Amino acid sequence: MSSRSLHNESYGRRPRCWAAPGQSFVELALVLPVLAVILLVAADFGRLFYTYVEVINAARAGAQYGSNSVITAADAAGMGIAAKQDGVNVANLTVTATQCTCGTPTANVLACASNPACTSNCCTDDPQGNYVIVNASAPFAMIVKYPGIPSSITLTSQAVMQVQQQ
Repeated sequence: MSSRSLHNESYGRRPRCWAAPGQSFVELALVLPVLAVILLVAADFGRLFYTYVEVINAARAGAQYGSNSVITAADAAGMGIAAKQDGVNVANLTVTATQCTCGTPTANVLACASNPACTSNCCTDDPQGNYVIVNASAPFAMIVKYPGIPSSITLTSQAVMQVQQQ
């Protein structure tokens, strides 16, 4: 016999590969709830991010439709339909679309005068331009109520684009 095997036998030690019976199950029982909570939080915030990106894309799709020509810029219903078709996976998506025409004192300009996106960004940069403004919003509810975080929020996005064909 080697001196190593005599040394292990003399102290009555078991080899390290032996574990106490049930130790793995206890460790699993302690770690599994923590992993489940982490997975639930990741899924909830993943849903939130996905929905927010969909709302942003819906607003952009509506504005892109409206910015094709002067005719489509006046078609608020068409911009709303384009936005809702892009955001088909978002429940209760609400879309509003307006047109901002700079340079002439029409009812549209007066209506856009109260719209900060139109007055501050558009007409100052291009006093003769035509713009479309699409706002999209959707409610979102978390699966679980987290402390310090509201359980339901409204996700909003705004897209402003200049009309291409005058």
